This record gives sequence, structure tokens and C-alpha cells, in this order.
Amino acid sequence: MSLNIALGVVWGCSFIFIKLGLEFLTPIGVAFGRVSLGALTLVFWARFKGIDLPTNKKLWFHLWVVALLLNVVPGFLFAFAETKVTSILAGIINAVTPLMTLLAIMIAFREERPKNYQVLGLLTGFVGVLTVLGAWKGLGTNPLIAVLALLLAVTCYGVSFPYSRKYVLPHKLKPEAIAAAQVSMGALTLLPFYLVDGIAKDEYRPGPVFAMIALGVFGSGFAYIWNFKIMEAAGSAIASTVTYVTPVVAVIVGIIFLGEQVSWYEPLGATIVLIGAAIGQGRIKTFNR
Repeated sequence: MSLNIALGVVWGCSFIFIKLGLEFLTPIGVAFGRVSLGALTLVFWARFKGIDLPTNKKLWFHLWVVALLLNVVPGFLFAFAETKVTSILAGIINAVTPLMTLLAIMIAFREERPKNYQVLGLLTGFVGVLTVLGAWKGLGTNPLIAVLALLLAVTCYGVSFPYSRKYVLPHKLKPEAIAAAQVSMGALTLLPFYLVDGIAKDEYRPGPVFAMIALGVFGSGFAYIWNFKIMEAAGSAIASTVTYVTPVVAVIVGIIFLGEQVSWYEPLGATIVLIGAAIGQGRIKTFNR
């Protein structure tokens, strides 16, 4: 549980770090910056601990897929969306991850039919998403393209958890080795895009620079070790529940440090989303099973 909270705090702060990083980097630059710093951190840590990187070529392919789902695509999409919406909204939408994980488990990673409580959880979560977005107001001031980017990003997150548990964790490698290899693959994938379009302006204020360092070292570094340890110990559904903590942290730091405004329906919608996730994971009993 302590790792879950630590991971939630780190990833909750990541949305304000992204917003600050965008002061001098493009969305591609933010995505590459965080994974490259994360990769350096993780490789150094693995070496320090005397842990070798994987040698299985097939496993490296699966790690590349996980990197796409957990680092490359969401890293760009969240940064892109935050050029148009608040870090608070990005953090709240991130709370949909457990629902996307549940949906991926139901559809792609097991054969049994969905249970009634799982369907109810997904429907409840969908209502929560609509509430967060203020759907009755036509999404308010939030551009549709940014909302779609956020939803696609959390869909990638949702698929990554069961994919990792099915194709990566059975190899029984150290979490440090898995995380270092995965994030390194993400950095290599983003490198050519960064070289083409990575820097927005040649102004490097200390605040944004330190935000990017924290985002990389912790948000894409040590956080992934903790993430794999949680999945290994408790499963992909439990690992995805870190997003119960993430939106709370994102709202608090967004208000305090960026002075962002939060509409009354955003935390309400986030609460409904989290209730939906709890129902879908069987944490709240609604049916006889």
C-alpha cells in the first residue's frame, strides 16, 4: 500500500511537471525528456544494484510494446493535451485508467464473459467521465482534440497493465531490469522525433528545468520499478488503482502551484469514476456473484 501511495503522489505531480516542461519543450520534447532521463536513472540504478538487462529477444519486443503503451504514446498525448487544458483535468482523466484496464482484461486478456458488476462499473465510470468533462455544457472550454488525446492516453495505460502481466512478468526478472529495458526502448523510439521537433524555445528557467528532471528521474524512473513490483505482488488490476491517489494529488498541486481553477463537476466526476472502478474491480459489492 505504501508503494501505491508513493506512486500516486509521483504520478499526481507529473501533470504539473508536464505543464512546466512545456514552457521550453514541445510535447515530443517533454515525452522524450522524461523517458530519456528515466532511462538513464534506471540503467544506472540497475548497474549499481548489479542487475543485468534482459537478453531474451522476444522479451525485448514485448518491452518495446509496453514502452509504446506506457511511455511513448501517452507521454506525447498528455503533453499535447496540456497545451490546451489544465493539468488538473489531465490528472482527473488519468483516473479512468482502472476502468480501461478492466475493459482490456475483459475484452483482450481473458475468455470468460464479463460479469454484471464489471459492466456496472464501466457504465458508472463512463457517467463519471461525462461529468468530469461537463458534457451537458458541450465540454465547456475543453477542446475535443485534447479530450480525445487524454482518453486515448489512458486507454494505452489500461492495456499496458494486463499486457505486462501476461507477456513480461512471467519471465521472472527483477523489476529494475524490466523497467530499465522498457523505458530505454521508449527513449530510443522517441529520439528521432525529438531531434526533428523537440525544443520549443531556447529559454531554460530553473523551475521548468527542475520539473523535467523530477518528471524523468521519478515519474519515468523509480516509479516504474515500484509499478512492476506492485503488479508482481498484487496483479494488474491492483497496480492500476494507483490512480485513486493520482487525481487528488493533481488537483491539489494544480491549484496551489499553478493557480488553476477547478469546476465543481470535475472532482464530482472524478469521484464517480473512482466509484465505478471500485465496483468494476469488486471492491464495492453490488450483485450476488
